[in-house]
Amino acid sequence: MVLPLQSLTGPSPLSVVGLLLLVVLVVAVYQAIEIVDAYEKEALTVFGEFRGLLEPGINFIPPFVSRTYIFDMRTQTIDVPRQEAITRDNSPVTADAVVYIRVMNAKRAFLEVDDYKRAVSNLAQTTLRAVIGDMELDDTLNKRQEINARIRKELDEPTDEWGIRVESVEVREVNPSKDVQQAMEQQTSAERKRRAMILEAQGERQSAIERAEGEKRSNIIRAQGEKQSQILEAQGDAVSTVLRARSAESMGERAVIERGLEALEVIGAAESTTFVLPQELTSLVGRYGKQLTDSDVAEPTEGLESLEFDADTRELLGLDDIESILDEIGAPMDVNESDLTEGTGSIKSAEEVIEEMDAELEDTEEPTEK
Repeated sequence: MVLPLQSLTGPSPLSVVGLLLLVVLVVAVYQAIEIVDAYEKEALTVFGEFRGLLEPGINFIPPFVSRTYIFDMRTQTIDVPRQEAITRDNSPVTADAVVYIRVMNAKRAFLEVDDYKRAVSNLAQTTLRAVIGDMELDDTLNKRQEINARIRKELDEPTDEWGIRVESVEVREVNPSKDVQQAMEQQTSAERKRRAMILEAQGERQSAIERAEGEKRSNIIRAQGEKQSQILEAQGDAVSTVLRARSAESMGERAVIERGLEALEVIGAAESTTFVLPQELTSLVGRYGKQLTDSDVAEPTEGLESLEFDADTRELLGLDDIESILDEIGAPMDVNESDLTEGTGSIKSAEEVIEEMDAELEDTEEPTEK
C-alpha cells in the first residue's frame, strides 16, 4: 500500500496559518463586542487613554488594546467597621455604621479616586470617630439622628468631587465600655426604684385623698340625717304640744265648771253677803242658769258669752237630773216644771244675781264686789 506524500510529511504550513488566522479572528470579534448591563456603565480605555463610557447594551470596542472598568449605578451599601472613640466627657465607646451611596458620575469616579468604595468607607470611619468625640456619652446614646446627619454632612463635600452621592448614613450601635455599662445599669435601676417610690407615694396620696373625701361625704350625709331627724323630732314635739294644748283647752271648760260648782257651794254655805266672783264664774253661772231655765238671761251682757254645754259636761253637771241638783244646793223640792220655764223660785233669784253681776262688769274687766 502506498501512502500519499502529504500524509507522510504532516499538515502543510498554509493550513496552520489559516487555522491561526481563524482563531485570531474569533478572539478579535469576541473582544470587540462588549455587552453592558442595564444597571451598569463601563469606562473604556484604549492604549491606557480614557475614551469614554459604554452605555447599557452592545458596544464595539477595539480588540486587544482596550480595557473596560465596570461601575454599578445602583445604590450600594458600605459597612463601616466598628470604631473605638472617646466622647467629650472621656467615656470610651465603640460604634459602627452603614453608608448608602450611589455613583452619579462614573467618569469622575474612575478618574478622581482609585477605589471609591474603600475611599468612602475610610472617610466614614474617621468622620464617625470625630463626631462621637465631639459629643457627650448621653448624647451619643440618645441622639442617633443627629449623629447620622452630621456624618452625612461631613461626607457630602469630598464625595461630590468623586462623583459619588451619599444617600444616607445609619449608626447601628454605640456601646460604652463594660464599666460604664454597669454604672448605667445601676443608675437605671436606681431611677426605676425612684419612679416606683414616687408612683407608690402618689398612689398612697390619692388613696388618702379618696378616703378623706369619702369621710367628708359620709359626715355630710350623717349631719344631714341628724338635721332631718332633729327637724322631724321638733315637728313631732310641736304637733304634740299643739295636741296637748287643744286637749287642755277642751278640758279647761270642764275644769272651770267643776271649780265653779265648788265655789258656788262654798258661797252658798257662807254667812257673808259680799262675794268676789271672777268674770269666768259669771259666765259659768249664766250657762248653768240657761240649762236650768232653758232660756237666756233677760238682757245680753258684754261679759263672756254663755256657751252650750256638750254631752259630757251635761252628764258631769247632772243637768239631766235637776231634782238631785236642787237637793244638793238646798233649794225647795216643790219646784215644778212651770216654775223652771218661767224662771221663778230659786232659779229666778240666781238669774237676777247674774244680771246684776254682768251690769257691774261692763265697766271693768277686773273681778268686782257685789
